[in-house]
Amino acid sequence: MRRTYLLAIFAAMFFTMCAQGNQQNDQQGTLTKEQMAIRYNALTPEEERVIINKGTEVPFTGKLLNNEEAGIYLCKRCDAPLYRSVDKFDGHCGWPSFDDEIEGAVKRVRDSDGRRTEILCNNCGGHLGHVFLGEGFTPKQTRHCVNSISMKFVPALSKEIDGLVTAYFASGCFWGTEYFYTRAPGVEETSVGFMGGHVDHPSYQQVTQKNTGHLETTRVVFNPRETSYEDMVKLFFETHDFTQTNGQGPDIGPQYLSCIFYSSAEERDIAKKYIDLLTAKGYQVATMLKPAAAFWEAEGYHQQYYDHKGGTPYCHAYTKIF
Repeated sequence: MRRTYLLAIFAAMFFTMCAQGNQQNDQQGTLTKEQMAIRYNALTPEEERVIINKGTEVPFTGKLLNNEEAGIYLCKRCDAPLYRSVDKFDGHCGWPSFDDEIEGAVKRVRDSDGRRTEILCNNCGGHLGHVFLGEGFTPKQTRHCVNSISMKFVPALSKEIDGLVTAYFASGCFWGTEYFYTRAPGVEETSVGFMGGHVDHPSYQQVTQKNTGHLETTRVVFNPRETSYEDMVKLFFETHDFTQTNGQGPDIGPQYLSCIFYSSAEERDIAKKYIDLLTAKGYQVATMLKPAAAFWEAEGYHQQYYDHKGGTPYCHAYTKIF
């Protein structure tokens, strides 16, 4: 009887472990090196010591400790956005300090000795550092003490260059998204590519496999003296079905989802304002809001596709809403 009972427990544990899948295995560091090489960025031995084996870099040596540029801090292992520069402060501890994280980006786990709380990348389980509360450095009473080596930094993508502003929008097939932005007043130039994934320099063929995490994205450069970011956001919503949850029109897949990649808190707040307006109108808005990350330009034949090939978009159309 006891043997049967133990076998039943073992079977239940086995199937539970299987159901949790690769994500849990990955977070515990049990993926093979071959699997990690395919799924995540290659790490140096020192990066592995900190990120995989939960080590700590020597204080006051990290490259990002004194970085004061505006931008986004990403996970070194998987490129997931973790922190915004506006939340960074001097914690006088020798490691970069943040009093807030990007929503859903960081996982907290109590150390085995119960003395400290470890912080991990919620996407890949990579070790970041520890979080401390109630120290009084900022009104949020929170300090994420992060190893510089666990992160990479992407400068703000919307800073003005020659008086122009850059913004990023994903609304299905980037041919159609770009088609409408190239014709919008105040837009100086556009290009299409990929954003939000975990593979550097992805090809279109790679993205179509639906496992790189990228969205087809349009980069829009506009003149703020002739138009505004709000106008860009309104055009975004008025030219695609922002309620569709599995793609856009006949294009089904994660690379075709609706998303606004914001480069500042101001852009995020403007995008959220219009999502709230649409929700108040009764729409079930499926559009995601994500911090802008690396933009990888697509192959040349994708650029200004309809201008070169003729025709009009098959899954985008203009509908006046605002």
